[in-house]
Amino acid sequence: ITMPFTPYHFGVNGFVGLTIRKWLDIPVIILANVIVDVEVLFAKGWPVHRLWHFHTFLVGAIVGICFAIAMFPFRKILEKIMAIMRLPYKASLWKMLISAILGVWLHVIVDSFYHYDVQPFWPNPKNPIYSLRWITQKQVVMICLAFWVLSIMLYIFYLVRNIKTKRLTKNQEIKNEKNN
Repeated sequence: ITMPFTPYHFGVNGFVGLTIRKWLDIPVIILANVIVDVEVLFAKGWPVHRLWHFHTFLVGAIVGICFAIAMFPFRKILEKIMAIMRLPYKASLWKMLISAILGVWLHVIVDSFYHYDVQPFWPNPKNPIYSLRWITQKQVVMICLAFWVLSIMLYIFYLVRNIKTKRLTKNQEIKNEKNN
């Protein structure tokens, strides 16, 4: 099995983002997965997760903060994308910061279960999450895929609910117009 590369992480972050979307920025929490794996793209040789220590809670938080600040000017574009997806969206720097840090940290957690070379508590060189062997690599992949399914189901639930709410609102407006 090869690693749950970045797309596997989207399910976990998508589920968390959709579940507590009132306090999080969904596009930012999902895209934070991509930025953290930039480190792996530039790694030459092994270990691949130690080039800049992006796959740590400490440096990962800094990466998340930088990513949120970089994304803030694009909030209007993100609002348009979320409107196409029919999800209510109101961007704020605070939500983007929390979402980006959480998005990176969720990535670090998943990779910590899967890769021995991830050092989540750097500068401590150990990976206690991997060392405990709570779950196998195959189980990590299955959990990531399960979160993909849960995210899609949750998105469909919100989509249907939003459509029904808009229909009810429109029907109520029509009814009010007729009564006036």
